Amino acid sequence: MAILCKHLVEISDVVPSAPGCEECLKLGDRWLHLRVCRTCGHVGCCDQSPNRHATKHFHATRHPIIEAYDPPEGWGWCYVDEVMFDLSDRPTPHLSPIPRYY
Repeated sequence: MAILCKHLVEISDVVPSAPGCEECLKLGDRWLHLRVCRTCGHVGCCDQSPNRHATKHFHATRHPIIEAYDPPEGWGWCYVDEVMFDLSDRPTPHLSPIPRYY
């Protein structure tokens, strides 16, 4: 089955904005998993985390594609088209160790 997402062409190689969830680090909060925006590199926490900063980033910017960043799981998600796809051939590298708060 073909993935129907018009935003796949917008995926960029990005530099992560922080070694963990950018907003949680500033607030001193915890997260479960990290997501990196494949438009600008913003690192936010997943929807299972209390603050859901990755989704909040999407609502604020409309940047459609995120990558499962930590742990690296090899998948991406398009918020607009609500589809998951493989990014294992284009992972965003970790630039430093990721702090653990869970």
